[in-house]
Amino acid sequence: MLDIKFIRENPDIVKNALAAKNVDFDLDKFLSLDDERRALIKKIDELRNRKNVANDEVKNIIKDKGNAGPKIEKMREISNELDNLEKGFKDIKNNFDRDILRIPNIPHFSVPKGGVSNNKIVKERGEFRNFGFKPATHIDISDYLGIIDFKRASKICGANFSLFKAKGAFLVRALINFMLDVHTKEHNYIEIWPPYIVNRASMTATGQLPKLEDDMYRLKDEDYFLIPTAEVPITNMHRSEVIDEDNLPVSYVGYTACFRREAGSYGKGTRGLVRVHQFDKVELVKIVKPQGSYDELESLLADACSIIERLQIPYRVVMLAEGDLSFAAAKCYDIEIYAPGINKWLEVSSCSNFEDFQARRGSIKYKDKKTGRLNFVHTLNGSGVALARLIIAILENYQQKDGTVEIPKVLRRYFDGEERIKK
Repeated sequence: MLDIKFIRENPDIVKNALAAKNVDFDLDKFLSLDDERRALIKKIDELRNRKNVANDEVKNIIKDKGNAGPKIEKMREISNELDNLEKGFKDIKNNFDRDILRIPNIPHFSVPKGGVSNNKIVKERGEFRNFGFKPATHIDISDYLGIIDFKRASKICGANFSLFKAKGAFLVRALINFMLDVHTKEHNYIEIWPPYIVNRASMTATGQLPKLEDDMYRLKDEDYFLIPTAEVPITNMHRSEVIDEDNLPVSYVGYTACFRREAGSYGKGTRGLVRVHQFDKVELVKIVKPQGSYDELESLLADACSIIERLQIPYRVVMLAEGDLSFAAAKCYDIEIYAPGINKWLEVSSCSNFEDFQARRGSIKYKDKKTGRLNFVHTLNGSGVALARLIIAILENYQQKDGTVEIPKVLRRYFDGEERIKK
């Protein structure tokens, strides 16, 4: 959420952000609503003050045994006017509170202008493998090895779900443990195992609601949601809290399953594990002071990239242009890995700085030790990394001519030293 004072003083900047992020929102109408809201607040405060003065006068008249009737009648008139204004103000405030949540974050000045075509590749690492044979897709590889069963997953639930078995399940568990070990033991993140269900306030604080509600799984009988990412419960650990300045920055890592409806975004190019409704992810979350948040973004990005580098998979880092940024992000890097079987670059992490956008929505602050002032923190997150597409890249990059898959060296200790996944 943006500061309303910033919106009032910088309408052109906000309008540019709305246009850049393709958000249809009438800012002039919203600012008129804000003017009406503030005028009502002023009028209500004046009437409350007049009511308090009249109440004191009535008490004094009664104390002096005088005739308080006229004053009581005047106070009754003020009370009636105040009641009517407060009823009208309630509707205006509800509309204001609803509409301010529809305004996206402002892109950072370093972000490329334009849409997806203006995304900028800022880093490329790893060598493309020369197979000597036509690489198979992860669907064919997993079917041959018997490690992912898409048909039974579809029977159990529906399309775009997956069921890992045997060494496929081993691979999922190995990757989760590997990433958690690296981030906790080497990168000094605090591990969190959060709930997979959150309330509406939590989803609103991190920016999924109200904009993305149709993409979320909501429980039928309660206003709860299955989490789309661990970002939501982990960031909301500190909702409505003041964090000790000495404890900043805070770095958290957590594994969760993630759930996304993403209605209408599936098709022939999203078969297998490319786009699924449930997937596993190790998430990185940082809560920091504003002064160093962009240095922290680069650090978070490096931590996520280190996972791909250790797995020795070709990858690239893309700085997203304004039109490709999420609603809540001020700046974002995508990490994409190469899958030779399907011949695609696949996003496995988005590392974002939200500045104080989420902190304002969730009222997450810290107290400055020098000034004693309460300031909003900056929040950041990124996948460290998402498993479904990572498994695609591992199977397709490490496949062998005989149909087996070599196990990346950093994962072999989780496989009791085995070097290949065999039929």
